[in-house]
Amino acid sequence: MSIALTGLNPPLRILPDDPDALVSVADFWRLSAENPGLRMELHANGEILIMTPTQRTTGFFGSDITGQLRNWAVQDGRGYACDSSTGFTLPDGSVLSPDAAWIDSSKWHPGKEDDYLTPMSPDFVIELRSKNDRLAESRRKMQLWLANGVPLAWLIDPERKTVEIYRPGKAVEEQDGNTAAYGEGPVGGFVLELGRIWG
Repeated sequence: MSIALTGLNPPLRILPDDPDALVSVADFWRLSAENPGLRMELHANGEILIMTPTQRTTGFFGSDITGQLRNWAVQDGRGYACDSSTGFTLPDGSVLSPDAAWIDSSKWHPGKEDDYLTPMSPDFVIELRSKNDRLAESRRKMQLWLANGVPLAWLIDPERKTVEIYRPGKAVEEQDGNTAAYGEGPVGGFVLELGRIWG
């Protein structure tokens, strides 16, 4: 499968003409491998989303968040941190990439060549809203994470200086202007310092 994108500017949404011929997870990963310069996600309805590159400020914030999560994960020793280039094949057939994620070591199976085809949800997700991201779309993605079994997810919005905390079966908790966000459940003990992100 190949898609030509001449003269088009992302973000792009590509839907199959025939709803009975949805893009398979294997086809999506093959398409992604054939186009390594594109940041793509596959939604359960067969829609492929091609995203814009990260802007400098958002890239710095994302790097800071991933670095803090990785450093904590190494010290904590219970699991592994992943960055924004990681795609997770989820139980609903979608492939989504969080800005940062943590996986319990009991789920970790390094070395399996087809591991990316096996559905697996992270145990903790952080999404970072950039200036180009619509808030409603960011919130919709957070609900997709929960629907696919993620027990804890944070939406960090530097522009509003808020952290929205998502937990299954509970109302979204919004924290305004806090200097840090505190992990719980699967990432109990993790503290994300927000000072450099709030600016």
